[in-house]
Amino acid sequence: MTVTESEQEFRRAKRPRSVIAGPYGHPFHATVVTIPIGAWTAAVVFDIAALFGAAPEALATGALWLVVIGVIGALIAAVLGLMDFSQLPPRTKVRRTAVWHLAFNSTAILLFIVSALVRLPDPDEPSVGGFILALVGILVVGVSGALGGELAYRHGVRVADEQDQERAYTR
Repeated sequence: MTVTESEQEFRRAKRPRSVIAGPYGHPFHATVVTIPIGAWTAAVVFDIAALFGAAPEALATGALWLVVIGVIGALIAAVLGLMDFSQLPPRTKVRRTAVWHLAFNSTAILLFIVSALVRLPDPDEPSVGGFILALVGILVVGVSGALGGELAYRHGVRVADEQDQERAYTR
């Protein structure tokens, strides 16, 4: 049985480029993205609480820290995501979807970096500008997450082959 070029590219997209990207069937990118998503979501919650008067100094400082933690986590996730991206064949639907995913993630990182910079002059004061940037950023992350789900669940990027999955269902 001969394997077509398309089948070879499909199989290559499921394999890690390096051990740093995570083992076969378990990409680290999917795990690490929880850091920025969680940190940035919490930052928005802290901002809302700070803007409505509940311990505004502490919550404003916490929101700034959460934004920065999210940016650091996002940069690590980006490196891992780029390793997975590099395995995708050019001029394919999966590659185009990944480019949009990358563009939305890059936009979110920039929005959160600017949000942190806006907060820096008065880190103990609630920042309406920082909050608005974070709110827009988290919406962008939501769109990007939907595209990431498309890549993993519909296109099977870095997901184990169906034959490997099927073995888990045999008795």
